[in-house]
Amino acid sequence: MSPVLAGVLQLLALIAALALAYRPLGDYMARVYSSDRHYRPEKWIYKAIGANPSAGMRWPAYLRGVLAFSAVSVLFLYALQRAQGVLPGSLGFQSIDPDQAFNTAASFVANTNWQSYYGEQAMGHVVQTGGLAVQNFVSAAVGMAVAVALVRGFARSRTGELGNFWADLVRGTVRILLPIAVIGAIVLVACGAIQNFAGVHEVGQFTGGSRQWNGGAVASQEVIKELGTNGGGYFNANSAHPFENPTPFSNLFEIFLILVIPFALTRTFGRMVGSLRQGYAILTTTAAIWIGFTALMMWTEFAHHGPAFDVAGGAMEGKETRFGVGASAIFSVATTLTSTGAVNSFHSSYTGLGGGIQLLGMQLGEIAPGGVGSGLYGMLVMAIIAVFIAGLMVGRTPEYLGKKIGTREIKLAACYILVTPALVLCFTAAAMALPTPPHSMLNPGAHGFSEVLYAYTSGANNNGSAFAGLNADTQWYNSTIGLAMLLGRFLPMVFVLALAGSLAEQKPVPETAGTLRTDKPLYAGLLVGTILIVTGLTYFPALALGPLAEGLAS
Repeated sequence: MSPVLAGVLQLLALIAALALAYRPLGDYMARVYSSDRHYRPEKWIYKAIGANPSAGMRWPAYLRGVLAFSAVSVLFLYALQRAQGVLPGSLGFQSIDPDQAFNTAASFVANTNWQSYYGEQAMGHVVQTGGLAVQNFVSAAVGMAVAVALVRGFARSRTGELGNFWADLVRGTVRILLPIAVIGAIVLVACGAIQNFAGVHEVGQFTGGSRQWNGGAVASQEVIKELGTNGGGYFNANSAHPFENPTPFSNLFEIFLILVIPFALTRTFGRMVGSLRQGYAILTTTAAIWIGFTALMMWTEFAHHGPAFDVAGGAMEGKETRFGVGASAIFSVATTLTSTGAVNSFHSSYTGLGGGIQLLGMQLGEIAPGGVGSGLYGMLVMAIIAVFIAGLMVGRTPEYLGKKIGTREIKLAACYILVTPALVLCFTAAAMALPTPPHSMLNPGAHGFSEVLYAYTSGANNNGSAFAGLNADTQWYNSTIGLAMLLGRFLPMVFVLALAGSLAEQKPVPETAGTLRTDKPLYAGLLVGTILIVTGLTYFPALALGPLAEGLAS
């Protein structure tokens, strides 16, 4: 079987699996977030934290819950890393340096999971399981809670209440993420991923000699890092490591885990607003972008010219031979179109245009389908912008899902769109202009610029993957990328929740003959065009200096 055909068949199998899970999972999540019932274990949690899960919250109170919980999480994870040297199960590793502890705490709480350290050489069992793995669950649940709050803003009228953050957080963790993660961990263990608390031991090598490796609860952390679109590997090689991702089947299963909740949330959205057709319109938009980016990535990596590439069946540099070009390309697009820092190949080794596709995928706002929760609310903000543009073209007040899109809503949507590009471009410009550590950038020219641009794009968009040719373990990069991750995660949430509150206070606008039908293919096409044009106008100059220049020169 040719490598191209193998890649296409894997893509088709993945699409079929996502289609099978779409309806049951989407409907189940809608029931979870619409239920008034609290399970007994959930009541114990509410009692422990002193929360009233039945109390309605307006958007300022909801936002305070998000920020307070996240701030406590950052402080706890920072303290855990700083105290690692005296904790049991540390495997002899020392405490993490302050700048790196801040970077890692910000990274995992912001659902980014950017890593400027070697996982197997820095973090012991307690930090990995009690700190990083826990944040993989709750940071994902926070994103889902904010998305559901925005959906309630569309679904409700004449009330400012968006639900209860603590109830949404606990339900998302206990009823959705945890059950799927348990089943997924069993599947990964069956595939060969390790799950233990072994210490450091010698492992023989085929070429002779031995190397030290430590064990760990890898399968359980691997499954939630993908399912929660977190990323971050137990080992430095991430999902290219055989302990994390042993076989081609486990590779495809991990891609499925990355995509299944973000895609299914579009049905949850349709169910909660009372129109499945609206959910299908959002699904069509996200699926079109994802399939298009995947096809482009496979083409750039398979079609690269030269005798070495022809013999290898494509651009195989930096890719695992047990996965090949096709599976690596699918994984790469899945991670960069969602806020997932997991990688099964070396992104810096992709072709120039392939690297540009990865960058553009993150710069879209990671909305196709995006991270768990963050992808849905990002896409809904873009849907509002598309409706506004359509209203300008026909001279009609824009409406979406029965809500008028006025000055306040457009200002909040515009602020949401501008935050991340401002962080990415300003931090990238500062890193290139200021005398940052000269040993950080190992590749001069266009590729070196792409590495810096990729690092801040990944951080501000809560992705966490890396080109890996940039040495980011310095005080400058640890501090600035840490700030980019926190600001890129929580500033957009401020605007999303304010927008949700504004929508929830409105009364429904009756549909008329002149109302734009937002559940039709025409609108889906307009939404795709809006996303690509807004992103293109924002990032094209930076992309032209990096991946486009490199790709055209090769």
